Amino acid sequence: MLVHSRTGRWTAWALFAVLFVPLFALPLLVILAASFSTHWSGAFPSGPTTAHYAAATRGESLQALTTSLVTAVTASVIALTAGTWAALAAAALGRKGKRLLDALFMLPVAVPSVVVGLAVLVAFSQPPMLLNGTRWIVILAHTVLVTAFAHQSVSAAIRRLDPMYEQAAASLGARPSYVLLRVKLPLLLPSLNAAAGLCFALSMGELSTTMMLYPPDWTPLPVLIFTATDRGSLFTGSALAVVLMAATLLALLAVSRIRTKASYR
Repeated sequence: MLVHSRTGRWTAWALFAVLFVPLFALPLLVILAASFSTHWSGAFPSGPTTAHYAAATRGESLQALTTSLVTAVTASVIALTAGTWAALAAAALGRKGKRLLDALFMLPVAVPSVVVGLAVLVAFSQPPMLLNGTRWIVILAHTVLVTAFAHQSVSAAIRRLDPMYEQAAASLGARPSYVLLRVKLPLLLPSLNAAAGLCFALSMGELSTTMMLYPPDWTPLPVLIFTATDRGSLFTGSALAVVLMAATLLALLAVSRIRTKASYR
């Protein structure tokens, strides 16, 4: 830590505990406890049971988890591809062109996500691009929302790249496509993995836009959590929330391992 005295370090740790535990850890612990409970006893859930997890890992709940995973993976892949392409293109543009491209990609996150959902709903509810009522409109909306994060992550990584590697490869006669595929993209691989993890996590938890667009046969898990708690099934909703958190954390852990291996290449 940057605090050198013992008293200062203890004070910093105490302040961290006072701020972190009630604001971040305690709410998640309450959700975890509620997922194993049947009723509230005073201020705490009680009545241990695993029945909520039996319901949360089968039938409609399992289908909703699969829907969330497919949506998040598809949206992340498309967003990462588009965001990386745009970041590479922006690096070759002038300052004004780069600012314009950055502004276009950041526009969906500069407005409320419900506005993005409404825009997608209006834009794709008429021919020739009639996507309303299909799974593709949900995937499209998630892609629009997370592409900005992929673009910004890759743009920041490109700015940190040493141009010497590309210049050395070009001086040895490498074609631009070879330099891109064998030099630039491998150097960007840790940042690409980080951007993919961020896009995946954001898509897994997206609710407000999804609520406006999802068809009955494509219900992501956050929507199921919302409807369960809205009906008063708090403990079932808590179990679903824990399943969502666990699936997201496992996926992020896998991405983190890939990123760690890529950083040593």
